[in-house]
Amino acid sequence: MPLTSAQILHFLKSVHPYDALPEADQKDLAGQIGVWEKASGEGIYQLGDDLPGLFLIYEGAAEIRDKNNAMISRLGIRNSFGERGLLLDGRAVTSAYSAEPTILLVFSPEIIAGLIAKYQPVARFFDRTQKPRSRENDLTAIPIESFMASNPLTCRPEDTVKQAAQQMRDARVSSLCVTDDEGRLIGIITVRDLSFKVLASELPVETLVEAVMTANPITLGPAAIGSDLLHLMMERRIGHVPIVEGGHLVGMVTQTDLTRFQAISSAELVSQIATAKDAEEIAQATARIPNLLVQLVAGGSRHEIVTRLITDIADAATRRLLSLAEKRFGPPPVPYLWLACGSQGRREQTGVSDQDNCLILHDSVTETDREGYFAELAQYVCDGLNTSGYVYCPGDMMATNPRWTQPLSVWKSYFEGWINKPDPEAQMLSSVMFDLRPIGGDTSLFENLQAETLEASSRNSIFVAHMVSNSLKHTPPLSLLRGLATIRSGEHKNTLDMKHNGVVPVVDLARIYALQGQIGAVNTRARLEEARETGQLSKSGAGDLLDAYDLIAETRIQHQADLVKQGSEPDNFLQPSTLSDFERAHVRDAFVVVKTMQSAVGHGRGMLS
Repeated sequence: MPLTSAQILHFLKSVHPYDALPEADQKDLAGQIGVWEKASGEGIYQLGDDLPGLFLIYEGAAEIRDKNNAMISRLGIRNSFGERGLLLDGRAVTSAYSAEPTILLVFSPEIIAGLIAKYQPVARFFDRTQKPRSRENDLTAIPIESFMASNPLTCRPEDTVKQAAQQMRDARVSSLCVTDDEGRLIGIITVRDLSFKVLASELPVETLVEAVMTANPITLGPAAIGSDLLHLMMERRIGHVPIVEGGHLVGMVTQTDLTRFQAISSAELVSQIATAKDAEEIAQATARIPNLLVQLVAGGSRHEIVTRLITDIADAATRRLLSLAEKRFGPPPVPYLWLACGSQGRREQTGVSDQDNCLILHDSVTETDREGYFAELAQYVCDGLNTSGYVYCPGDMMATNPRWTQPLSVWKSYFEGWINKPDPEAQMLSSVMFDLRPIGGDTSLFENLQAETLEASSRNSIFVAHMVSNSLKHTPPLSLLRGLATIRSGEHKNTLDMKHNGVVPVVDLARIYALQGQIGAVNTRARLEEARETGQLSKSGAGDLLDAYDLIAETRIQHQADLVKQGSEPDNFLQPSTLSDFERAHVRDAFVVVKTMQSAVGHGRGMLS
């Protein structure tokens, strides 16, 4: 039985972004949409077909397949598909089949173009790119929720001023919010109140808080911006502003919070590290990295800027520890080079990082110096990094492991062996060591090694094939039925691992293109951009993969920033339920792009048409 306009209208009201349209326009749209009915297994469109429009699943399910006929996604009710090809050149970049009896709503290209032009929510929904955002960390334009204390201390109106003073002293804060039994804000008491109203008036310490508190204090909502706060504090001459939403206390901002927020910057932390006397002083600076992460994300910095600035701090910490080590143990007996690998090597550190490093020594080094001076230097630096928050590598990929503190000739033999005999261990080690980046010392020890290794690896098709196989071990978290596949058990059950199943698959792909094209860049985004310029990736394929990577990486650092704001340690495990339908749809689409590229690489191709 054909769908009626009323049924389509009712359905559209439950699907984003069409739910954001005015009701009159929703009714008009419902009358223009086509309806297709497909039997189970029937084709919807084929790769390269001219698309009749965008498809939205009203009932049933659809399977999306890539050019190799590998299924990359199974979509259900309210999922749409076909938009990537439609918005590119109108031709399908995948194939689609009905997985069961299915009813599809079909939006013609003209309808979609009109909706995008007229409605911002629709335009934003179909914009898969990450537009450049402001890189200025302007406090006045940042939402208050980005830097407010999200768990402010509270007391009860029936508490005594002595209890309130003791609570402030123990927590080292200058104010307490006064709340009722239901968590509603009814007042605020500050150190100034204790001084001016209690001590100056010689009130007894048993005086109740409600007698001296400021009742019904001035508040702001979490959506207010920094300029609202600054203007309020200046106009009313107050230093504490409770943040209230729906009548309930959700945060607190003080003048101290403002000062702390404005003072922190990557340059300021690097400067602090450069003059640190020991690892403990370095740790005082690196302990502020989570707050810097929040500040950068709130300021609209793109993920590659955030991770670059955070990595710069790790580099500065490493170089300072090397300098302190040389002061302690004396000048090095031969030239050396300290290198970072992993996320630090790629300049992609976030709020969660361990250390991955190694030492290349001049070939004139003696075994006595290698096992003596350089072993002591490595231990000092790695211990200092651990003290500074860069925990020891679980896989022992550190300069403290004698295997990774070797003369240049030994390192050359390592890479030659891995390339000529690409067994599983060689693949794993290559994946780490091909991301090496010099941090401190004599960089000439690395220049020829990198060039020679890239040239040798690109010529060895067997090695590259093994590296391709190894790169496909990390797959995007896509399920057949629910779209996003969460971790099934353990501590992180029902979450997405945004590191190993999010950014790592793209990191691995970028490394493959670097090997094939002898690309010297180590950073993932730089590798992809250079692969596009050299023809390793087609322009459309590179564009899709870069957009997908940007979205995944942005979602990851936003998740970490949200945890920091909540007072938790940042991690990589995201609960899909914390994302809106809009965000989940985009994240899923990004994972589909990555899976499509993995399939292409796995079949001996690297191009997306």
